[in-house]
Formats: sequence, structure tokens, C-alpha cells
Amino acid sequence: MDEPGHGPAGSGRVGLVVARPVRMLGTEPYFMEFVAGIEERLAGRGVSVILHLVATPEEEAATYRRWADRRLVDAVIVVNLTADDERPAFLRALGLPAVLAGTWDGSPDLPAVRTDDAAPVREAVARLVDLGHRTLARVTGPARLRHTAARTAALTGACRAAGLPEPAVVEGDYSHDSGERLTVGLLRGEPRPTAILYDNDAMAVAGLAAARELRVPVPERLSLVAWDDSILCRLASPPLTTMSVDVYQYGASVAATVLEVLDGVPAEPRWSPAARFVPRGSTAPAPT
Repeated sequence: MDEPGHGPAGSGRVGLVVARPVRMLGTEPYFMEFVAGIEERLAGRGVSVILHLVATPEEEAATYRRWADRRLVDAVIVVNLTADDERPAFLRALGLPAVLAGTWDGSPDLPAVRTDDAAPVREAVARLVDLGHRTLARVTGPARLRHTAARTAALTGACRAAGLPEPAVVEGDYSHDSGERLTVGLLRGEPRPTAILYDNDAMAVAGLAAARELRVPVPERLSLVAWDDSILCRLASPPLTTMSVDVYQYGASVAATVLEVLDGVPAEPRWSPAARFVPRGSTAPAPT
């Protein structure tokens, strides 16, 4: 069998389309780590990654169509899976093999590297409850994303199971601006949360700055937890508690599935490394 990129029809390239403004990739290192994990695993087979940034679903579809028409890639990696996601069927119609990466409970026949977004949220809630927190809030990513919905459902369920009030949930877009704006709204509202969970590091760092501007001390009066660890979290003052995922290994697992798809062999079921709670200086017992 010819290796990808060396056979008569192989391009030696795998495509990844990310719906993110270019400016955000500089402040949110998640995708760069993810791509690095993919590239290292694929490099030994002479396969490279094309990373393309788009602003809309229409631009993403146009990119896939262009790649298929020109045979520019041998397969694509699909991220940020949504409810009723039409991309798997669209790519199948284009004849482009696809590997799904993220929260996925659809067809088990599709090659996928799945994530468990519920268990880490339940762990975070348990840790905060142990610290005496009862009024929780969450700043999410876009609500249409499957992993956003899974985390919100897990938070609501965990709070209900612990006998806590319904948590406040506000929708952001992963940007620094949304993290700051939404945190200000939460801290000016009633009841004011004593702990806020964020869907990424950039929004959490912005939330920390917003709390400082409003003279709400962290962690004495407010605890903060970020999803995704990064240098931003570790250098913050105080350093941010995180739900830390080995994103590099996640990318490597996706690449392993991609190689199976390119080789025409059945893809093994794989999961992203589990997120783990890493306590730092931004969490403390709830104020009395």
C-alpha cells in the first residue's frame, strides 16, 4: 500500500478548518498545541497539516468544496462539533474522509476522538462545594457547540445534586472582551457568585482583571476556574486554577486516527486525555 502523500492520488496533506479570528489564536494557545500534537505524529509519514481560518460556516463549507475539487487534502479533521452538525454528511458527499474531534454521541461508525466534558465539570463543582461555595456561575463558549451544552448540563446537574441554587450561565465567544464584559455583569448582579467557571483560559484571565477593577478580591471573595491550562493561567496573579487537558496528546490521538483513515483500516475508538482539576491561587474557601 502506498503511504499517504507518496501514492499516485495522495496529496500528503490533511486539512483543519478553524472558525476563529486570527487575533484570537495569539491569545488562546489551545489550537496551536492541538495542531503541534497532530503534526508531530503525522510528520513521520510525510503528511502535513493545512490550517485554514474562517469566520462563518459558509466559508468553512466553501473551503471543503475547494479542497475536494482540487484534491488538495486526503482527509480533514472536524472540530467544534455542533448539535445537528451537517459537516460529516457534507464531507461524505464531497468524498472527503473526515475524523471528528470533540464531544460526539452521533454515529459510532464515524472515525472520532471523543472528549468527556461532563465528568471534569462535576469534579470542579465537587471541589468548589468542598470549599463551601454555593453560588456558582459559568462563562461559556458559543452555546451551539456540543461541548458547551455538555458542560452546561453537567454543571446544572451537579449543582442540583449538591442541593445548590441554579447556576448563572452566560454565553461568551472565547475572547478576552467577552470574558471581561460577562464577568462584570455577573459581579454586578444578584446574587453575586462566589465562584465562576470559564470555558477557556483567555476569558478567565479577563475575568480576573474584571474582578480586580471592581475591587472584588480573588480568591478571598471570588474563586475562578479556567478550562484549559496555559502559560496565561500560570503567570496570572494569582495563578489560575484550571481544568487541565493534555492538548498535545489529544492532537497526537487525532493524528493516529487520521493515519488509520488514510491507510483504509478500521479506526480504533479513542478518547481525549481526561481534564483534571489543578488547584492554584485563584480558588479558596467561600467567603463567610
